[in-house]
Amino acid sequence: VNLLTSGTAIAAEKAAGALWNLALNNKNKMAIAEAGAIPPLVNLLTFGTAFTKGIAAGVLWNLTVNNDKNKVAIAEAGAIPPLV
Repeated sequence: VNLLTSGTAIAAEKAAGALWNLALNNKNKMAIAEAGAIPPLVNLLTFGTAFTKGIAAGVLWNLTVNNDKNKVAIAEAGAIPPLV
């Protein structure tokens, strides 16, 4: 999660890609959210490359599947405008 904000753009892209896969698991979804990944992922939706934006959107999607708490957290983090 730290690489989403403290590394290079390539590191953020790779970290988001790893989170995309990890977020397929229901137990990981809460751990990812609790680790603070949602705000940096929303930031990537706005400031990342087109490819990174797609990855961030994929992670956020995976975090919402069967998880209402993450849906609310993602909306509250401001993800809706850049996704629309």
